Amino acid sequence: MDPELARSDPTLGLPCAHGGPVLCGALRTVPEDFLVTEQLGYLASGDGEHVFLTVRKRARNTHEVARALAKLAGVAQVAVGYAGLKDRQAVTTQHFTVQLPGRDAPDWSALEDDTLQVVRVERHRRKIRRGSLKGNRFEIRVRDVQGDRAVAEQRLETIAQRGVPNYFGSQRFGRQGQNLQRVADLFAGRGPKPNREQRGLLLSAARAQLFNQVLESRVYDGSWGMAVPGDVMLLAGSQRQFHFDVADPTIPSRLAALDIHPSGPLCGRPGRALQPADDAQRTEAQALAGWDDWVAGLDRLGLDADRRALRLAVDDLEWRWEGNTLMLRFGLGAGSFATVVLRELVRAM
Repeated sequence: MDPELARSDPTLGLPCAHGGPVLCGALRTVPEDFLVTEQLGYLASGDGEHVFLTVRKRARNTHEVARALAKLAGVAQVAVGYAGLKDRQAVTTQHFTVQLPGRDAPDWSALEDDTLQVVRVERHRRKIRRGSLKGNRFEIRVRDVQGDRAVAEQRLETIAQRGVPNYFGSQRFGRQGQNLQRVADLFAGRGPKPNREQRGLLLSAARAQLFNQVLESRVYDGSWGMAVPGDVMLLAGSQRQFHFDVADPTIPSRLAALDIHPSGPLCGRPGRALQPADDAQRTEAQALAGWDDWVAGLDRLGLDADRRALRLAVDDLEWRWEGNTLMLRFGLGAGSFATVVLRELVRAM
């Protein structure tokens, strides 16, 4: 994708893997059409200096809720922990911690209204850290569906068996991709200096854009779900990395079982992450041609390089029809986007 075009619309033209959407329908008519339940993979410890809150938010983003919790508790926002950012246009059940050592908690019900409910309050020994979650469960309603249901169900079976390209969704880039222009300004030393929170969002957007460039090239050549010489492989559900061994006879069956995935770069300064070689390295270099200043900027600003799976497994995919409405339920691992699953099935009207 041309760098200038990508910066105006970062998801425009990204190829689908299974032939493009086979349905048309209305998405997110109301926030209740997009339900998200966060899965941390652990429970509150029951004691400690942090208050562990489970909240249900509607049409509010994670930063807004974190600021509201900090204000009510009378603490700096850095004392509030959460595992990941969630969509505004959704109903999301999410966990937060607020550090209150030696202090009684405020009356959290003071925050409740039609956009926020406090579901549970416990104590916990540690702050919830960004990225410290297992994944998310989704329940999505697609209204006014048009298209061949038999073809759609074949597509859903394919998605369940093969997964989808693990693109970063458009949410990562801000409204109309505006964060990418701010990234370009940051790397060029233009404009006001972002604060810590803004800087983190911009650097995440930059890495996401570069990763999508590489994945786009692998979708075009059909190798997004297979291993090529020099690939760095990831074990599903973990951060374990290893180089693809062409002599290993188990690789094809493990790929088919979604047990392992080829990976792409999360650019930054060299660290412990393995580096690709041979065909995989050449593909990445070609995909990132024209983005040298972004690659160098991520290195210069101190992010450690890492790897991300090119393929996204869609767990426990279920569907049912209610008249002309399609109901979907599935789980995704941490850092993945339900919108990249939907784009393989349905075009929004």
